[in-house]
Amino acid sequence: MSYEKIFEYDLDIMSVIEYGVNMQAMLAGQESVPLHGAQFDVTLAGPIKGRMTGTIRGIDYLRVRADGRRELDLRATIETEDGSRVAFSADGVGTPRDGEPIVDLAVKIDLATAAAAYAWVNARPAWGAGYANLATGKIHIDAYLH
Repeated sequence: MSYEKIFEYDLDIMSVIEYGVNMQAMLAGQESVPLHGAQFDVTLAGPIKGRMTGTIRGIDYLRVRADGRRELDLRATIETEDGSRVAFSADGVGTPRDGEPIVDLAVKIDLATAAAAYAWVNARPAWGAGYANLATGKIHIDAYLH
């Protein structure tokens, strides 16, 4: 089975809405994850390049479970350089690296559009892998069609 890299994106964390616990303190291990877990709405934006080139903007409805698992739920819009829009949805997990401010990311990406030039995105999901650097607020993902 072959994989085709369709794009990569680099996102900046623009803002965070916290629900009762400080995200930075919790992710740095300075605050415990509440027994019921924690929720953060993380606004993201940045460039996307590859078969689609443009910008991506959205919100990751990040959940951190009491056992430390980070569950990603990103909803975004890709606006291509030619003005087309593609709906972007990604679900996945983040795994922190021991002793580093890095979280490794694995995501399943669903794309949808009625724009004829990008109709190929509707056929099947993409899979992405990358990382979030919590020290710099930067996220990088490489996405592949399977």
